[in-house]
Amino acid sequence: MTIDELDSGLHVDVEPDFREAESAPGEQRFVFSYTVTVHNDSRRSVQLLARHWKITQGSGKVQEVRGKGVIGQQPMIAPGQVFRYTSRAILEGPVGVMEGAYTCVDTASQRLFEVPIAPFRLASPNQVH
Repeated sequence: MTIDELDSGLHVDVEPDFREAESAPGEQRFVFSYTVTVHNDSRRSVQLLARHWKITQGSGKVQEVRGKGVIGQQPMIAPGQVFRYTSRAILEGPVGVMEGAYTCVDTASQRLFEVPIAPFRLASPNQVH
């Protein structure tokens, strides 16, 4: 089965947040949470099967993360519904960028498709823009 990159009717919003209390700048540990909301604006149910994240640190170092589902789940998202979760990323510096994609399946047709996640910035407060 191939993966389509057609308009799926799904879109993703991400809200990042710096976790100062969990970070240790002196140890090059900068913790960020990010809350993801997946909106299903289509007329069909879908299931989120897998994730792919590309995390680029301010230093230029790139890390890729792939895995099944999100936060241990492979959620079903009905038409008109949203799925929201919060996860974390730990960087070695105060600035980075994340972007990625979800692999989903249309539960009626069993068609796989990708949902892109636009780049979003991770930055601790008071960083130069």
